Amino acid sequence: MKILLIGYGTMNQRVARLAEEKGHEIVGTIEPEEHQHSPYKAYHHIADAQNEADVAIDFSNPNLLLPLLDEEFELPLVIATTGEKEKLIQKLEQLSERMPVFFSANMSYGVHALTKILEAAVPLLQDYDIELTEAHHNKKVDAPSGTLVKLYDVIKELRENVTPVYDRHERTEKREKDEVGIHSVRGGTIVGEHDVLFAGTDETITISHKAQSKDIFANGAITAAEKLNTKSNGFYTFDNL
Repeated sequence: MKILLIGYGTMNQRVARLAEEKGHEIVGTIEPEEHQHSPYKAYHHIADAQNEADVAIDFSNPNLLLPLLDEEFELPLVIATTGEKEKLIQKLEQLSERMPVFFSANMSYGVHALTKILEAAVPLLQDYDIELTEAHHNKKVDAPSGTLVKLYDVIKELRENVTPVYDRHERTEKREKDEVGIHSVRGGTIVGEHDVLFAGTDETITISHKAQSKDIFANGAITAAEKLNTKSNGFYTFDNL
């Protein structure tokens, strides 16, 4: 494939390296002007590269990505940006009418499997309290992670009247049954860890995913792009790709 990279931070640098090892070609990058440092051709608009590329892979941020999506172009998109999720998905669903679009808040297939395990566990453990914890490196700016939000969304669909609680240290009353605690840890070079704790009477069950290298996210995006490149127009996730 010929790949256009949207953003050239840590993740798309890994995408470039791994894609080229697989025999793919990077045709260029789109970056903010003040951060242009890639060794590839610089583009300012997706439309400028659509005749050169087969697919665009995005690991950027809403400030860079959302204005690009308002432009006129037709190019398969693999989108991994987190933040502004509702606005982003709404825009991608519109674009999917004229091009294939893939979106995931986490490009790890293992995390996708985690959500499927969670879908099975929540109905089985209706009387258990649930607490969610995520840990990432000290340079991650958003909290909680997009993946933890995704896990909470699974729970919200399967339990009635759940309430996310982010600030338990400010509360003086006891834990309510419908609460789901959401906790973020930042430190060191932690790639990404997500834990779902089910706490019952005299027993607990924990479901965990621990990323050991950021390459899993880059490889996930490349694999998604390879599959998306053969698909008709539509909005795709790990569920239907």
